[in-house]
Amino acid sequence: MPKLPECDRCLLYAHNPYLVCAVHLDGVDGGNCLDFREDPNAEPVELWEPEGATYYNGESIVQPQQRWTQQQKLELLDWHPMFTGRCPQCSSEFDQGDTSRVHWDCKCGWMDDTV
Repeated sequence: MPKLPECDRCLLYAHNPYLVCAVHLDGVDGGNCLDFREDPNAEPVELWEPEGATYYNGESIVQPQQRWTQQQKLELLDWHPMFTGRCPQCSSEFDQGDTSRVHWDCKCGWMDDTV
């Protein structure tokens, strides 16, 4: 039975495992219900958001762990060839046309694949 997240807060909600509500016995099709009536006595739903997570469409999504601090990210702008176009060791130029580059290897021996 298609049940919406807001069904639990509706006056018409059946609180029955076999019925969704008094109007839409089998649930609703689509993403909203035209017959939704807010139940003033319903318990508010608290969306607890742990650090590093966000809610998308009512689902908690944990964001990947960031390995760079804000300061490190700013310093990276000053020296990394992704941003400068030059090797930090010998200053030779890298081809800036390849935007999907992952490995940064220079003929002088400098290598970086951490970005």
